[in-house]
Amino acid sequence: MTEQITPNLLETDIEGYLKQHENKDLLRFLTCGNVDDGKSTLIGRLLHDSKLIFEDHMAAIKNDSKKFNTTDEEFDLALLVDGLQSEREQGITIDVAYRYFATEKRKFIIADCPGHEQYTRNMATGASNCDLAIVMIDARKGVQTQTKRHSYIASLLGLKHVIVAINKMDLVDYSQDVYRQIKADYKAFAEQLDIPDVRFVPISALKGDNVVDKGNNLDWYPGATLMQLLDTVTISDDKNLDTFRLPVQYVNRPNLDFRGFCGTIASGIINVGDQITAFPSGKTSSVERIVTADGDLPSAFAGQAITLTLKDEIDISRGDVIVKSSTDQKQLPTTSSNFAATIVWMADAAMQPGKEYELKIGTKNTFGKISNINHRIDVNTLEQIDASELQLNEIANCAIETSAPVVIDQYKQVVGTGSFIIIDRLTNVTVGAGMITNTEAESQKSNLETRVYTEAEIALNQYIRDYYPEWDVKPIL
Repeated sequence: MTEQITPNLLETDIEGYLKQHENKDLLRFLTCGNVDDGKSTLIGRLLHDSKLIFEDHMAAIKNDSKKFNTTDEEFDLALLVDGLQSEREQGITIDVAYRYFATEKRKFIIADCPGHEQYTRNMATGASNCDLAIVMIDARKGVQTQTKRHSYIASLLGLKHVIVAINKMDLVDYSQDVYRQIKADYKAFAEQLDIPDVRFVPISALKGDNVVDKGNNLDWYPGATLMQLLDTVTISDDKNLDTFRLPVQYVNRPNLDFRGFCGTIASGIINVGDQITAFPSGKTSSVERIVTADGDLPSAFAGQAITLTLKDEIDISRGDVIVKSSTDQKQLPTTSSNFAATIVWMADAAMQPGKEYELKIGTKNTFGKISNINHRIDVNTLEQIDASELQLNEIANCAIETSAPVVIDQYKQVVGTGSFIIIDRLTNVTVGAGMITNTEAESQKSNLETRVYTEAEIALNQYIRDYYPEWDVKPIL
């Protein structure tokens, strides 16, 4: 399914052709899996067989292949993606590499993620903005530790679509039995994950079988090629269009007659005339205009950068969140300084509970600390383990305390206001990323269960229970 350029349209109406291209659906996806499973080679094959590589670039790759080639082919397709010198020397991916291409149906942004365990944080970064993950599996090795780790992180970050590409089928004589066994093994693990759409496809990225073209060696496989799956997977239903959230990034005040609240819509739809509530203040108004760089709009939806003007003069600042007014509490965010979140630790120095960090939630910056590690998660077995600190690439559910109340949602409901990054205050380096799992009440319950109480608090609790039984106070120990 390569991009078909209409010569007449391209020659006679270049603006029309560009407009047609601009209106194509965009799919962001990543390739992940164990080291040497063929992720970079797959992307190179997609670009090569879609005829999206310029001749001078191809010539440069052929020259580099003589120096760095790790295959027996004329050129190494992985070099199209692995651009760092150390990547080419070792034949591995170290950092996330992004590539862009299009077919007649869609535009694509690919994130090629490293497979080594020490670069798991890079994979989490690459997956954070994607709609779909291609999990690569070497047909000779089957499901590996990193296969499970990356699949779990994809599930954790809310990816709803996974294509399991069982690669290097040419090295197992295109065996259908090998494909079936790996498919069964992965399905058994994926049942523990929250991924509603999992598909399987056997391929050979090096030879090109079943990537863009069907090939002649996988006649027993009746399904679509990998490119056909990417072209047809439905992602339009994945966006949250019910819960409106606009984290305010900037207040635009160019003159006395205009005050607009700027930001990118995190979720939902807003229309002119809709009633809104500003959090955390709780002040209400209605939408007067929806201003964009292309003019005013009657409505706007998730992903658009807009400026809202309101009919009433209410105090809204950077870091506040504008939502649609509703009597349904489930449609409104929570304002809290205590919550629970799943954290992926990304720093070489261990995370220690009680240390103060800077937290960035949406457009809000505040200070906070990890007050308790509820449990660490073993990504191989998904077992919950007690832990006193977090090391690089480890994942845990933690209780968070912030110095001031923040406007939050559960990550599964709204990604933009349900996620945050943790920044070291001294080095200004991002050391962790979090996904909010529990609201204030549930988080406080977790904190109470793990808190160590003083003798005075225990004595006071017992005194109240003895002399004021009508208060119905529960024992704290």
